[in-house]
Amino acid sequence: MITKTKCLIVDDEPLARELIESHIGNINSLELVASTHSPLEALEIIKSQDIDLVFLDIQMPVLTGVELAKTLKNPPAIIFTTAYRDYAVESYELDVVDYLMKPITLSRFLKALQKYNELKEASPIVQTIESTTEVIKDHLFVNVSRKHQRINFDDILYLESLREYVRIFTAETSYMTKSSMTDIEKELPNSFMRIHRSFIVNLDKVTAYTSNDIEIGKKEIPIGVSYKKVVQERLGKK
Repeated sequence: MITKTKCLIVDDEPLARELIESHIGNINSLELVASTHSPLEALEIIKSQDIDLVFLDIQMPVLTGVELAKTLKNPPAIIFTTAYRDYAVESYELDVVDYLMKPITLSRFLKALQKYNELKEASPIVQTIESTTEVIKDHLFVNVSRKHQRINFDDILYLESLREYVRIFTAETSYMTKSSMTDIEKELPNSFMRIHRSFIVNLDKVTAYTSNDIEIGKKEIPIGVSYKKVVQERLGKK
């Protein structure tokens, strides 16, 4: 007998809920427990029922999806859904399964579900090893001029996205590598933060900041409009 994944949908848009409900209905391994427009009602459902996976809208009145996720001490797996790409930055620090852009196609929905299943099936021992490795890792390797260049995290000041390339700046030099900012960002530790669509900075290297930019030495790096709130909150805690 197949053990079904119990799902909850939280979204204030009726059409968005209906679409996800339809996707869930097409997959035998999923069971829709509840679908609600209210984040507060969702909190009660999560407390009172066994929920494995939540499809959670980010931009909602009263309580955003990010705020809701932060209130949960032992949250179920979460897949964020939103119509606004810029809200992705707010989910970076949360341990979520995936981030889906509306309207959500069935193929993209299935890909997110596959990621959830892979995480669920991962051995706790393997997870512990990976977690430990992440903590002690102090460098990354990037392809530069046909060789794998080692760059220590502590040496990196900031990174700049240049279409298909990323330039990594250190105090002594810079390295250009053909890669996406998203791929490199996955390898960076928590001391790094995206503050703009085109910039990631090492927060430990910040020498000054305003509501509009961050200074690292003599370099002024702009803070993107959609990133300002989360950047200010993060810097205020350092």
